[in-house]
Amino acid sequence: MKSKEITIRLENGLEARPVAMLVQVASQYDSTIYLESEGKKVNAKSIMGMMSLGLDTGEKVTAIVEGADEDAALEGIEKYLNGK
Repeated sequence: MKSKEITIRLENGLEARPVAMLVQVASQYDSTIYLESEGKKVNAKSIMGMMSLGLDTGEKVTAIVEGADEDAALEGIEKYLNGK
């Protein structure tokens, strides 16, 4: 299991379209991926869960990844949240 704190650098934060894209990125990996913010932990492969976090640009989130491709998954999530 790996975890990393990531600052969201997406221009409009995690609104509906960016959340849908994040779920697509997370779904590419076999690992389980959770994002945690302010004590709330949700599955990054769940659109409704991600929307419930209501994250905005500049906020910090902890990505928690576990599985066979956890290194690649963590890198992919971080890259997306950094707006790259």
